[in-house]
Amino acid sequence: QVQLVESGGGLVQSGGSLRLSCATSGIERTEFEESALYWYHQPVGKPRGWIALISPGGVTTYVDSVEGRFTISRVNHMQTFHLQMNDLKADDTGVYWCVIGDNWGQGTQVTVSS
Repeated sequence: QVQLVESGGGLVQSGGSLRLSCATSGIERTEFEESALYWYHQPVGKPRGWIALISPGGVTTYVDSVEGRFTISRVNHMQTFHLQMNDLKADDTGVYWCVIGDNWGQGTQVTVSS
């Protein structure tokens, strides 16, 4: 059974930074290496949507709202991935999930105070 666990959320002031991490278990290393990895975000009162992804080859894609501020990365040999979030804004508040295929973590709360 694949399990994903996010960590690193919390309360931060506007303009600050946080680094989210996603630890995985129950997934074969080759499957992890061959998977696209996603971070999703649900702002307060809005639908959940993906904000960053990294391909098996390391190509990254971001939604416009986080482009230039967030960086997704993967560490294949540790089967973990991260989301570095800089210059955080109030709109970045919400729950963040890491996702691989149909597997989701439990989510971690990020609150940005203005």
